Amino acid sequence: MEDIIKKIISRKVSVAPMAGITDLVLRNLIREYSKTCLIATEMISSEGLNHVHDCAIIKKSESDSPIAYQISGHKPELMAKAAKFLESRTDIIDINMGCPVKKVTCGGDGSALMKPPELAQDIVKTVKKSVNVPVSVKFRLGFTADTMNYVEFGQMMQEAGADFITIHARTRAQMYSGNADWSKIKALKHSVDIPVFANGDIVSVDTAEQCLELSDADGVAIGRGVLGDVSLPYRIEHYFQTGERLPIPSIDEKLDILTRHLENEISLRGIDVGIKCIRKLYGYYISGIRNAAKYRAELVRIDDYSQMLKALERIRFEVHQTALSEV
Repeated sequence: MEDIIKKIISRKVSVAPMAGITDLVLRNLIREYSKTCLIATEMISSEGLNHVHDCAIIKKSESDSPIAYQISGHKPELMAKAAKFLESRTDIIDINMGCPVKKVTCGGDGSALMKPPELAQDIVKTVKKSVNVPVSVKFRLGFTADTMNYVEFGQMMQEAGADFITIHARTRAQMYSGNADWSKIKALKHSVDIPVFANGDIVSVDTAEQCLELSDADGVAIGRGVLGDVSLPYRIEHYFQTGERLPIPSIDEKLDILTRHLENEISLRGIDVGIKCIRKLYGYYISGIRNAAKYRAELVRIDDYSQMLKALERIRFEVHQTALSEV
């Protein structure tokens, strides 16, 4: 167990779990660049896993390592059962105590577990006893600004047996608004002995560097920054290892990756579901180009695969024409 933790810490980069985002397809695209960063799966409900064991959300590829399968729930024994089922597939079991979404927290899961920390501690203890892989916990600064208990909470997770921590530097009440307060993480880092990864607003090499300077964290966990830029984890890894800044992908490269992302989602889920699944990502892939909003509005209305390919090629052509006219 110590070997995989040391490997993860040495790279200083992970990809945080994102519901409906960090599926097999996205993870494979990230792996084309980074072979060594930890990547987490989508959040897997311990309640749902108890009923459905063969679904796309738990699929993995041969290159899908190091990987963390993230589980959610609030019943210790059921969480332990889910962790045991996933143990043979994963390098790490990650426990979700940070999701801020209402439909998750209203059931007592996600960041709602920061309000009864004793239950959260019991979950970690029970899961830890059930598996022989490392256990990590992802949580936030607190449920609200008035109830920031992240330092005490992190200490309790360590006492319960957690092997490392990922903390999103916002409260649950903030959801994803405002700015992540990386400086607050420093208090947690210096109050525990286990590794701490900082999460929130890591969208570039510069923000990764700033985050580590302010937080004293052992590494960064990239969330939404990877959307439309699957090479970002590798570029940050490379910078931390060598001090060299690699170029940001061009719009041509992004459109190529978007096309393969679409093709692979269709291969995994079928045409109808695959196209619907990728719609939420169009804006990220074409962000920054002229008329991006217009192009996104057009793409999300297309249901036919061949029409989608034609639209993407036309966008590529128009982007090049615009660039030439500006020379």
